[in-house]
Amino acid sequence: MRRAFFLLLIYIMSEYISLKHLSPDDQPREKLLDKGRAVLSDAEILAILIGSGSRNKSAVQLCQEILSDVQGDLNSLARLSVQDLMKYKGIGEAKAISIAAALELGRRRTPDSFNKSDAIKSAADVFNLMKGHFADKEHEEFYAVFLSRANKVKAIEPISIGGFSGTVADGKVIFKKALEKSASSMILCHNHPSGNLKPSKADITLTNNLKNFGKMIDMPVLDHLIFTDESFYSFADNGIL
Repeated sequence: MRRAFFLLLIYIMSEYISLKHLSPDDQPREKLLDKGRAVLSDAEILAILIGSGSRNKSAVQLCQEILSDVQGDLNSLARLSVQDLMKYKGIGEAKAISIAAALELGRRRTPDSFNKSDAIKSAADVFNLMKGHFADKEHEEFYAVFLSRANKVKAIEPISIGGFSGTVADGKVIFKKALEKSASSMILCHNHPSGNLKPSKADITLTNNLKNFGKMIDMPVLDHLIFTDESFYSFADNGIL
């Protein structure tokens, strides 16, 4: 009985190759401490997150395999679901969640190019403020940015989440949130996962309706931005607001 237990223990332990058993050049934690985080490859950073690999691959090798399948593109990696990541041998639910959570945290990181305490002066300011909210999304989301009289950000509020081809934004919800935040004006934002920046007829109709209602209650809609991962379309800059 005892022999069987030890054989089972040896088998379980052999299923994983821990980072601490790698050669010094392949130990990402130690490499980070000795040389700094900037020298780490993407695979080494992911390896630190998951801690161990599979029976036949180290954590670094396993992460190299995952990155190879997405052509080394971190944006593509961020689009993988927990279930997608769990298809790799050696990636269980806990490791998959760790990867997904780390990528989500990176996505939420406010870009250094715009400080929320500054006034919004252009559509580019809004893009720098909001692009992290839309990065890597494969479905449409709609947000409203509520501003003070000095055009400083009072609040960023999610309005709706939809599918790949659209989302429904309720004007009553938008203006209710604006009044709750004591906003003086607002800027609307939503993304096009397809990468097409051209506004749809529904986008234009919604924007005009919200603009007209905003005028009635002295809550102007200053702009509406459509986002892709790399660029944006401004209704105001294009003269259709």
